[in-house]
Amino acid sequence: MPRTLLLKNATLVATLDDDHGEIADGAVLITDNRISAVGATADLPHSADEVIDLRGHVVIPGLVNTHHHMFQSLTRALPAAQNAELFDWLSALFPVWGNITPEMMTASATTSMAELVLSGCTTAADHAYLYVNGSRLEDNLEAAHAVGLRYHGVRGAITLGQSQGGLPPDQVVEQDEDAVLKEMQRVVETHHQRADDAMIQVALGPSSPFTVTPDLMRQSALLARDLGVLMHTHTAENSKDLAFSQERYGMTPAQFAEHTGWVGEDVWHAHCVHLDDHGIDLFGRTGTGVAHCPCSNMRLASGIAPIRKMLDHGVKVGLGVDGTASNDGNDLLGEARQAMLVARVRHEDPTAMSAREALWLATRGGARVLGRDHAIGRLAPGYCADLIAFDLNDIAYAGGQIDPLASLLFSAPRRVSYSFINGRKVVDRGQLATVDLPRLVENHNRLSRQLIGA
Repeated sequence: MPRTLLLKNATLVATLDDDHGEIADGAVLITDNRISAVGATADLPHSADEVIDLRGHVVIPGLVNTHHHMFQSLTRALPAAQNAELFDWLSALFPVWGNITPEMMTASATTSMAELVLSGCTTAADHAYLYVNGSRLEDNLEAAHAVGLRYHGVRGAITLGQSQGGLPPDQVVEQDEDAVLKEMQRVVETHHQRADDAMIQVALGPSSPFTVTPDLMRQSALLARDLGVLMHTHTAENSKDLAFSQERYGMTPAQFAEHTGWVGEDVWHAHCVHLDDHGIDLFGRTGTGVAHCPCSNMRLASGIAPIRKMLDHGVKVGLGVDGTASNDGNDLLGEARQAMLVARVRHEDPTAMSAREALWLATRGGARVLGRDHAIGRLAPGYCADLIAFDLNDIAYAGGQIDPLASLLFSAPRRVSYSFINGRKVVDRGQLATVDLPRLVENHNRLSRQLIGA
């Protein structure tokens, strides 16, 4: 028999649907892993197999993270990388990451996912480009199953070592690109789920123009399209990124992306801080997506991406927390807040981005970028039951009751009170329900100390 769950009496239910519905005294009825009804509490059934009273809560769709590097949670705030721009930051960290083990990969991914879930994230794309000491994407899939997060694993790669003019040390790259392509195919054929409610999907993601060859970019694009999966990479992140593309290939990053087949509805690029007008027009025309990572871009002094211009030109934009060593957190609600604030700073205009627009990027925008706007990112009948609730009685929201939805963005971010992913209760009254958090943190810190030799 189908199992039903009723969430009722919410102070506000924000559906993030096309009509921007905001329902006072709202309710959501879930049947198994799907939303079956959304509306006023008085208009929905009064009973279910489980009923949760959300009086004093705001309910919104689960947040969608479109760019991450979860293994980096092992190296937060590393002193050698604290005050460095992107290339120097990577140069300081690559030798450390070269000692990561499969156990460390799983532990770091579990920690990142747990922190994401507590911040309201229900779907995350993890650009996993480092494979050393026997690590495989399966190490991260193990974490996703344990935490209960809807996971998009991007099987990335770095293959262009320093001896060939790339940035990474040779000892951390995969030098056989044919073997990389075969492994990409294996991972897709073994793990990629194609159903609307898929909990695991796989994309292909050579890391960047300065860490792989143009041939791998081209061949992975052909492979991804042959397999019917999405493609993801880094583009135009900082000024050195621009200089590398110009000096090595005689192209801007956008021209390089077009030249290698990396534009289209099935592609999204991280950062795009320095995407020029041609690139913005190209991405808008071709349906190419962008993962906006404001905290990381500020942390590394890369700049502020022209998100307002991208949106005005029809570019699909979602949000990403980026690596946990360049943020250095896994807080997607906080990322949405920063997206709102930096847009205002860039344009010196308080109307450059509203709280509701930022929340849209964190939900609908991310779902569009990941090709799943038909299944996640909004609260509507038939959609996956991915939704979160924030307790308005938290001190962070005191005095913000006149507009509780905007208060989520203007106020300091807090943990979710409840999180449901695919109909499963993953956070219950502020506590993670799927993994033992204290034990996870203790083990993670042990492995981190071991990795950096502390």
